[in-house]
Amino acid sequence: MVENSELRKVGLKVTLPRVKILQMLDSTEQRHMSAEDVYKALMEAGEDVGLATVYRVLTQFEAAGLVVRHNFDGGHAVFELADGGHHDHMVNVESGEVIEFFDSEIEKRQREIVAEHGFELMDHNLVLYVRKKR
Repeated sequence: MVENSELRKVGLKVTLPRVKILQMLDSTEQRHMSAEDVYKALMEAGEDVGLATVYRVLTQFEAAGLVVRHNFDGGHAVFELADGGHHDHMVNVESGEVIEFFDSEIEKRQREIVAEHGFELMDHNLVLYVRKKR
């Protein structure tokens, strides 16, 4: 469970909209949510937080390192809580479902390729766009 101290730790004042949005991201089964998804979930829960506020708070959370923004399909941004663990993503192009995965062999090979080219890996994002076999 995410605590209010998380907000203070990253230098953000504890406000009701920030707390509600952080709790929503922490408690939902849907790990990757757009600002619109967060807004709709808050409305369904009876919370009075405007869409502009949701966008603003998510941007603040991203800048503070609380969430990670992904632009999977043509600029449609989704957010997930930054849990510190690396993982990659598969996006089902037909349903929009995002599947997380981690593969040590892929991670190892990427580091090897970078080293072979004389570079140091700073960060990376691997997104596979998939659909069910027909």
